[in-house]
Amino acid sequence: MRKQYYFRPSQNGFYAWDVDRLINLTKNSEVKQIRLDLIREIDENHWFHHGNEPTCRSIYKHAILIREADLNYPIILAEDGRVMDGMHRVGKAYILGWDTIDAVQFKKNPEPDYTDVYPDELEY
Repeated sequence: MRKQYYFRPSQNGFYAWDVDRLINLTKNSEVKQIRLDLIREIDENHWFHHGNEPTCRSIYKHAILIREADLNYPIILAEDGRVMDGMHRVGKAYILGWDTIDAVQFKKNPEPDYTDVYPDELEY
């Protein structure tokens, strides 16, 4: 799997969570079904912020990731229901016409791995 991070704005950049760590922290969590229409990111600019403008090529790359997404793994939700990992799986479930998707959710978010960083400062 490619190296990934989950970002949220901080005072001087972003908080960043290592997705590998999030997966590890949730591996024994209860899996539940979440309705796709409750996932806010479906109607937001989830992939093309942080200074990245969408291009046809970048959209094609996301389409490939959606096609290859493995729906056998639950998405990971923050305590507030935001998707920390799994938007390509959400996209695949949406395209397939599913109403729900498997998810695990933090009761309390773990501390971020990085504070006040920008995506291009991290190792991928």
